[in-house]
Amino acid sequence: MPANSPVYAFLGPGGTFTEAALLQVPGALQATRVPASNVNAALEMVRGGSADAAMVPIENSVEGGVTATLDAIATGHELRIVREVLVPISFVLAARPGARLADVRQVSTHGHAWAQCRGWMDSNIPHAEYVPGSSTAASAVGLLAEDCPYDAAICAPLVARENPGLAVLAENIGDNTGAVTRFILVSRPGPLPERTGADKTTVVVPLPEDRPGALMEILDQFASRGVNLSRIESRPTGQYLGHYFFSIDADGHAEEARVADALAGLHRISPGIRFLGSYARADRQATPVPEHTSDAAFSAAGSWVRSILGAASAAGENGSAASPTA
Repeated sequence: MPANSPVYAFLGPGGTFTEAALLQVPGALQATRVPASNVNAALEMVRGGSADAAMVPIENSVEGGVTATLDAIATGHELRIVREVLVPISFVLAARPGARLADVRQVSTHGHAWAQCRGWMDSNIPHAEYVPGSSTAASAVGLLAEDCPYDAAICAPLVARENPGLAVLAENIGDNTGAVTRFILVSRPGPLPERTGADKTTVVVPLPEDRPGALMEILDQFASRGVNLSRIESRPTGQYLGHYFFSIDADGHAEEARVADALAGLHRISPGIRFLGSYARADRQATPVPEHTSDAAFSAAGSWVRSILGAASAAGENGSAASPTA
């Protein structure tokens, strides 16, 4: 491994969907990859400098936002999202060799995986009890321990294939065959990824005051500038009941005038806003921009206002010059 090889943390152990997402990053296959036991641990490796970046899940097409990630990046030393990756999700039910489906009483997996297979579980082994796991791969590998307290695990097909001590009891057990999980690569603050025309900007905005219209003021900063939101979720800050922040994905890049103006507006009404990055969309779908919110329109409007102020200033100076002095 080269001495300057980057170090990437990811939600482990090896074989998770998160590692599959990381391997989509150019050069990650040759880089040092370090599994972390949970999202917080992965991000703390980046904050502490022992990893250059971390790949973590942030959103699932079935279950929505991954709360552990939303909360972890909203607090602590600031981090930046530099890339997103989409991974199609499929699940198998794995157990020790010789086990039968009828023998399964307890099943372990990550909470999001359980939610995506709940229908299949209810139809096929409704008596099975859910045992929370830190990741799908960790639950599967846990079956190899002699004192494992559960009988089966929901995991990725790759994990079952790569561990000869596991047998697949059922395949394609997800309730939604089109399920996709979105992952983000997070690093310490630095230069923003280049603007591509198909970008996202992610921010965390604390609700400045719990009163009627407070959320509308936040949303209006985007709407009045023609900025579309692709995701918005509220999360408790943990300070006290009723105190929330909003995790928001907006279409566009901070270098765009309309997005920059929206961010400035958000800062005016909620100075605690946290900018989490502008980065290329994984699907590469270009963001349509109405003509009146284009960079050219913002530039022309700014020039017009400056011409008014310049004319007014010139008129004032001429008036002063023509006035008699006392």
